[in-house]
Amino acid sequence: MAVTFRKSFRILPGVRLNINRRSWSVTLGQGKGPRHTLNSAGHRTTSMNLPGPFGYRKRTTSKRRGGR
Repeated sequence: MAVTFRKSFRILPGVRLNINRRSWSVTLGQGKGPRHTLNSAGHRTTSMNLPGPFGYRKRTTSKRRGGR
């Protein structure tokens, strides 16, 4: 069994800071309506629960400046 680490902190109503072993992310949004997540790797995700067993998720990767 693998050992994992994940911790989520509520900063403000509708704003969460999520930390795990390799990265961090900030999530904006509450239960109903869309949620926007930005993580330390530069990925942005927009997600929303839809009625029934459906959901919507769109993930984009922002281009990093400079570097390799």
